[in-house]
Amino acid sequence: MEHDKNQPLPVILVTGARGQIGTELVAALRNVYGRKQVVATDLHDATTIPDQQRPYHQLNVLDKDELENLIITYGVTQIYHLAATLSAKGEEAPLKAWHLNMQSLLNILEVAKDHKLNKVFWPSSIAVFGPSTARKVSPQDALLDPQTVYGISKEAGEQWCAYYREHYGLDVRSLRYPGLISYSAPAGGGTTDYAVAIFHEALQNGSYQCYLNPDTALPMMYMNDAVRATLELMNAPAEALKERGAYNIGALSFTPAQLVTELQKHLPGFTISYNTDKRQAIANSWPAGVDDTEARQDWNWAPEYNLAAMTADMLQHLAPVYKSDSNAATVS
Repeated sequence: MEHDKNQPLPVILVTGARGQIGTELVAALRNVYGRKQVVATDLHDATTIPDQQRPYHQLNVLDKDELENLIITYGVTQIYHLAATLSAKGEEAPLKAWHLNMQSLLNILEVAKDHKLNKVFWPSSIAVFGPSTARKVSPQDALLDPQTVYGISKEAGEQWCAYYREHYGLDVRSLRYPGLISYSAPAGGGTTDYAVAIFHEALQNGSYQCYLNPDTALPMMYMNDAVRATLELMNAPAEALKERGAYNIGALSFTPAQLVTELQKHLPGFTISYNTDKRQAIANSWPAGVDDTEARQDWNWAPEYNLAAMTADMLQHLAPVYKSDSNAATVS
């Protein structure tokens, strides 16, 4: 994707920039707009960030004054708000997760309104779905009855974003991300994290113990597709976006057993065992897939990676990391 040279360059602030999504999204944004146009923020100490990954600022998104100061200092015109506590992690400290997820979003919406920012991106999630959602494929307008504090915060967040659009004209755009798979940064405590951890364990140890049942199908997406979907949504004409809430986006739907079968094509000696934990109940409340017809119609969304392509690409990038380990598996 290239920047339209007839449009002024945006100045973008990204929260949660060192997380699983932020790591790759910041790189993609800087590739399109230039490094200096994208201000990365996270809780990590700024002194540990190399020069090529700056501008970077340590930021607690609950600190509204510091957030506002950065917007004024850099002349920010867009925010991508990624900082959050995810599903499984959030269940360990529900009130803390709720406070972070909701107050940080309200801080973002308020400063965006007050400083007349032209766009805000905020990710929703398949965690908004629950037992009342169709198990096989969730429609765009599904009844939302989330079963985790993370999902509850995402459902409430969708409503707050709609409120700021309706009452203040703030252009907030959102995607209901499925489980995301990436090689460049560790997953952040979500129920679908097995689909990342399994690659590392397969290469390092040749085996993996999965906390979900082998037949648990969930919506998934390779990070390359997720980043591209985000940029495409943010660059779509406002008049094309008929769904003013969070768009369903689909790409993959697979079970742990299906992922193992694909992995074994490259790592014939790989083995798996299963020992379910509390994350199984969360997964059981989510659909196996999502209907993303609206995204395909409104802004021409289409994924590029299927299960085979995703698996091959993950192994291609991760295998060199473990190459020096004498216990590491060899990719065939």
